[in-house]
Parts: sequence; structure tokens; C-alpha cells
Amino acid sequence: MKWQGQCATCSAWNSLSRVNVGPIAEPALGYAGADAQVKRLSEVEAEEAPRLPTGFFELDRVLGGGLVPGSVVLMGGDPGAGKSTLLLQVCTRLANSAEVLYVTGEESLHQLALRAQRLALPAERLQVASETRGEAVARLIGAHTPSVVVLDSIQVMQLESVDSTPGSVAQVRETAAFFTRLAKQTGTVVILVGHVTKEGSLAGPKVLEHMIDCFMMLDSPAGSRYRTLRGIKNRFGEVNELGVFAMTEQGMKEVANPSAIFLQRGELDSPGSVVTVTWEGTRPLLVELQALVDGVQSGYPKRVAVGMDQQRLAMHLAVLHRHCGITLADQDVFANVVGGVRISETGADLAALLAVLSSFRNRALPRDLIAFGELGLTGEVRPVANGQQRLTEAKKHGFKQAIVPFSNRPKSVMQGMTVHGVKSLSGALDVLDSL
Repeated sequence: MKWQGQCATCSAWNSLSRVNVGPIAEPALGYAGADAQVKRLSEVEAEEAPRLPTGFFELDRVLGGGLVPGSVVLMGGDPGAGKSTLLLQVCTRLANSAEVLYVTGEESLHQLALRAQRLALPAERLQVASETRGEAVARLIGAHTPSVVVLDSIQVMQLESVDSTPGSVAQVRETAAFFTRLAKQTGTVVILVGHVTKEGSLAGPKVLEHMIDCFMMLDSPAGSRYRTLRGIKNRFGEVNELGVFAMTEQGMKEVANPSAIFLQRGELDSPGSVVTVTWEGTRPLLVELQALVDGVQSGYPKRVAVGMDQQRLAMHLAVLHRHCGITLADQDVFANVVGGVRISETGADLAALLAVLSSFRNRALPRDLIAFGELGLTGEVRPVANGQQRLTEAKKHGFKQAIVPFSNRPKSVMQGMTVHGVKSLSGALDVLDSL
């Protein structure tokens, strides 16, 4: 059970080695389970296997339409985000139409049963096991041939052939590779649960993300009951797709209209607030951007951004000074995306700068105004993708005015909405002054 350097019989040093006694149910090397054969690409059958719906539309959206047979899915998230709860709900629904095996290494079966009872989940058809040895799990998969296997979590799984402690880099890497080969050979869907480090990234080696087919991150903003599931990598669907859930006493509930929860604005019109339409995966999402501009109290001016790129905010402030003559060198600038959403695209550039100007001038923007567009270093407002869909989503939520790039103007007049197409940042400020 621990390291030993000296033989107790002959007193020789460094003469001990570890051997595995008995057969180990380890799959053969290679995804095919046999020696590789060279074929022409035209000779390979390219029939797309039917996907397996999970019962959660938001999860199927992130997966690209459902679970693909033989794929390996990795779900990461902070402790308490709801990974195990969501997967237990998914497994109980899938068990009605397919064989599902839930393997827990962090909880006992008694604890798992108590959770299912607390969530009022049907537990008659779901198969469960408590095991941390990878070889033993492989034997269970071979004996019961499930269609879906959940391993909670990959950090506690270990292989007897690897001389390392569970959770170490070598153990996590080899265990993930072991189950990836097993999934490809048997056509079983393997869902791995992963832990997150203090920095918010997936614990373990970076190569783990390259082994699997789909990587999802479940985020839980502090103090909020909403959870966002974002697809970081997906070989069978869109990347950066977003699913929204709400944590309740009955478990995770889907949020059909995410824009509504992120637009819960205050009753009073306050300066420094504007709504933008960001594009997440395959759908538009309305979020509120807030900015606060205040005089420098001491030292250098601060540039703080939460939910967006801080360096990009500083760059846009320089564009504002260079092309519009408005300087904020003696002001602290703080920007925030309401609701804990992380904006990674450039379509929110114009809205962020308009929120900053609104706070700087202490002038509230109209509540029925939205803005989106990318800002260039030369001061131009560049078009963004899916402009028409963004305007349609904003109109559906009652917005009547929009400041958009000139190339994103609708081809026909939109009834009930006035769209201002601008080519430069100065043109956007002129439209703002006329409102």
C-alpha cells in the first residue's frame, strides 16, 4: 500500500517491482480493437448513426442534437454546480429507452439512492455501481453492455497497471485513454465528470481535452440559481453553444427563454446600462451590459471588466479618444455583464462603449434600445454575423430602436422597430445624441 525500497528477505535495495496477477479486462490497443487496415476513403461506410436524445432540450442543443454512439463526453464544473444532479436526471430518463450504467466513485450507492429519492426520480430501470478501478468498470460494461456509461468522476478512477495515485496527471491521462478506446470499440457512450481547479479550468492534463469528443463546462455564478452549460469542444456539433438551467429543489430545470432571465432590469432608468444581442452557438441571447465611470481616486486609472475581455475594453477607450476626442484618462472605468454571462465574441464592442459613454455623461439610454457591432482600431463599426436574427430576437422582446453596423441593416423595413445603421463610432454617437 506504500512505497518500499528494500526487500525484506534479501535486504537488497531497489529490487522490488510491481506486477499484476491475473487477467485484466483491458481493451486491445487501437479504436478498431484489431490490427489497423488501410482502406480508401471512398470505401469507408459513412452512415451517420442515430443520436440518442437525453430528454433535456438544452443539453441536446449543446451536444449538437443528442449523444453520438461511441463518443466520449467530458463535463466539468465547480463543486456544487450540479454536474452529478444533472447527469443523474439524464440517466433516469435515458433508462426508459436504453441500458444505462451510472458508476460513482465519490459517493456510496446509499447516498446516490438518497439523492434520487430527494429529487423524486424514477430509479427502477437505472443500473448503478460504486467502483473506482478502471478494469473492474470495463468488466461491468462487458457483462451488461450498456448504451450509456457515466463515470463520476474521472479524477477518482485508476488503472492497476499505472503506478500512480488517483487524480495524478498520469492516472487521469491513462484512465481517460482507456475508456476512450473502450467507447470506440464497443460503441458505448461514455460520459466523464471532471473537477475544476481554483483558476476555473479543468483539473488534470490538457491532453485530456484532446482525447474526448465533446467537452462541456457547467458554470454556476455566485449567488445565482441559474447554471450555464457551454460547449467548449464538440466534434459533432457547434462550439460555444450555450444551454441554460435553473437549480431547484427538484433538480435542474431547463430555461426555455434565457434572454428573459438576463434582462431583469431595474425599474428606474440608470445611466451606464444598455442591452446587446450576443450570438451563442446557434441562437441569439440578449444580455445587459453595465458600466461605471468615476474619477480617479488615487494612482493610475483602473480598467476592470467582468464577463468580457479587459484588454479589449482598454483598446476601445483608446479608439474613443483618438477618433471622437473623448478622453477618460482621468477616470476609472468598470464594465460588467449582468447575469454571470461570459461574452467571447466581438459583437458587444459597440454596446460596451455606449454604456461607458452613458455613465460618463450621466445620461440614461432609452430602455427600448439595443446595440451591437464590432469596433475597429480605425473607428469603423464592422458588421457581425447573423445580424437579421439578432434584430428579430430583440424585436420579439419588445425593443423598438437599434444601433447596428451599416451592413447589418435589414433589407426590408421592420415593423415596430427603427434600425439605425452606422459606419463609424462617431456616427453611432450622433445617433445617440438624437435619441
